[in-house]
Amino acid sequence: EHFGPGADSPVLWLPDVFGYAWALPQLIKEAGLDYFFTIKIGWSQYNRLPYDSFWWQGLDGTRVLTHFSTTPDESAYASTYNAAASPKQALGTWTNFQQKELQRELLMAYGYGDGGGGPTREMLENIRELAEFPGAPRMRQGSVAEFFRKLEAESGDRLPVWNGELYLELHRGTYTTQSRNKRANRKSEFLLHDAEFLAALAAQVAPGYAYPHATLRRAWELVCLNQFHDIIPGSSIHAVYEESQQQYGEVRALGEQVRTEALAAIAGQTGGDLLVVNPTGFARRDLAHWAGPLPADRRLVQQDGRPVGVQPTDGGYWLDLGELPPYSVTPLRLAAGAPEPQATALTVSPTHLENGLLRVELDETGDITRIYDKQAHRELLPAGERANQFLAFEDRPMDWDAWDVDIFYEDKHWTAAPAESVQVVEMGPLRATLEIRRRILHSPYVQRISLAHHSPQLDVETTIDWRERHVMLKAAFPVDVLSPTATYEIQWGNVQRPTHRNTSWDWARFETCAQKWVDLSEGNYGASLLNDCKYGHDIHHNVMRITLLRSPTVPDPEADQGEHRFAYSLLPHSGPWDERTVAAAYALNDPLIVYRVSEPKEIADDALPPSLVTVDAPNVVIETVKQAEDGAGLIVRLYECRRWRGPVTLAAGFPLAGAWRANLLEENQTVLPVEGRQVTFDLRPYEIVTLRLR
Repeated sequence: EHFGPGADSPVLWLPDVFGYAWALPQLIKEAGLDYFFTIKIGWSQYNRLPYDSFWWQGLDGTRVLTHFSTTPDESAYASTYNAAASPKQALGTWTNFQQKELQRELLMAYGYGDGGGGPTREMLENIRELAEFPGAPRMRQGSVAEFFRKLEAESGDRLPVWNGELYLELHRGTYTTQSRNKRANRKSEFLLHDAEFLAALAAQVAPGYAYPHATLRRAWELVCLNQFHDIIPGSSIHAVYEESQQQYGEVRALGEQVRTEALAAIAGQTGGDLLVVNPTGFARRDLAHWAGPLPADRRLVQQDGRPVGVQPTDGGYWLDLGELPPYSVTPLRLAAGAPEPQATALTVSPTHLENGLLRVELDETGDITRIYDKQAHRELLPAGERANQFLAFEDRPMDWDAWDVDIFYEDKHWTAAPAESVQVVEMGPLRATLEIRRRILHSPYVQRISLAHHSPQLDVETTIDWRERHVMLKAAFPVDVLSPTATYEIQWGNVQRPTHRNTSWDWARFETCAQKWVDLSEGNYGASLLNDCKYGHDIHHNVMRITLLRSPTVPDPEADQGEHRFAYSLLPHSGPWDERTVAAAYALNDPLIVYRVSEPKEIADDALPPSLVTVDAPNVVIETVKQAEDGAGLIVRLYECRRWRGPVTLAAGFPLAGAWRANLLEENQTVLPVEGRQVTFDLRPYEIVTLRLR
């Protein structure tokens, strides 16, 4: 944007990021890049990657040429991107390099790069003198792109392949530290996702509506700014997080503005009293929450007259509309007559929650002592175990406080005190909830444990006043499942990691990162643990744990002090995990949206398509629907999530004049044949596809 044509680099330059997801090679190539550079994996605690130059193979099979600089840091760690270009570092770069038989030219990144400042005259003089200095590697100036192109040309066909994620055996605490920011990041991502979809739909159906490109760009720039290292890892000073929360507030205001204006434009076409939005790519029938009021003599019905199930709750109503199509808006109207009572199998008391699919039992302390899957006819918990158990661990890492969790953290821990109260706060017919008040160490917390009438998913919403220092909080779910591997969602896919600690590579992964869900399954049964804003996890043998909070004091003495809110869910399932887990995780993070129409009118027939876009394959996730940045058509981005291969047909809710496969930069790559409102293309395992639809 600022340096003009020809200034693009072919290199993804990420020297100091704390591990790299397995989907990254594909994203690199789809963004028009060819090479990847980092130094950070050289900081791993226990194991060194056996290569410094290699082809990194991604989750979908994409390979990208990768180089880890081996320039030694002046401190204790193995590599740096802030070299002083000293003779010692020049010699150390060559000494540390593991593949001398394949490569004779190496890359040193020099200058004060961490925090700015650049090179000094002394560094430049070192480089000049080391060009011909006896007994040391010869040094010369060059570009990073030149280095990679030469490496590919001279050694590319002989370099080894690393097929897997690049896990950093360090800085594991950054998955959790400064949890408010991580929550704001997740909520912002989904808010803008929803705003883009609704704005794209409004642009399709509402004449005169203008897609708000500038507003959305401003919001995404703020989200990306706050994904900077060190902001989102939680390793910045206190003032950063004060400013960051203000910026997330601006993101929220911008996103809600776009969402509301788009819904108002859509309502002008559809009519009705309420609009219920399914903003995900899955058909779903979870409950919607409407912040009322609902007159006692009126009931909600759908366009075809079907009644909507209603249950009063705090500040509004739960609504049950049945199944809603993907990427859809459903209008409702208020009709004469009181809501009809609904009979379900849902029951609740201070010691149990039960529906037709699941029975959950609690003891007098508030612990879950039994989860019985009525469909599978099996106990989910091992005998004598407790689920949803809070565990507080002494958390004093050897080095960087906000960054690290060390493996010995498990040596000392505490459990929660018995419940001060357990009471029924919702009792059906659509949803039942127990409210439990407890304390762990000095921190009081309130949990609401809920079960809907038609789902085996057990939801836990927590509000906690965190008052600890150097303590890490986890929630544990032991399950009666035997598997040597567990599955963790990553960006645009998922990865299996061991549940055992057989080797140093296994036990180094004692804390790992996931996005919205993790799962532990054996052949015909399993359980998924979903979350709405957490990232740190560990699954050892048969115990699934999610990391909720930390409380370091450096560099922010007040890190994570005060009130926090978060939700997680346990989803038992027959068979291994599949699209049910993925859909449930999206639903937890992206609830159905209920919009009150300001000027109600009769519902218009055929004002909206049943879905804006759908696919015919359950293994395909439509992640993003938005208007193209250049305004020319709709961008639909999707990915394969179950390692399946084959043709996929996408159906649009509007006539198609043309379709193209594009890259991440929305540059058209190939023309796709269109048949009516459908386009069919092939998808390989875990492939990410960007489509432009006109």
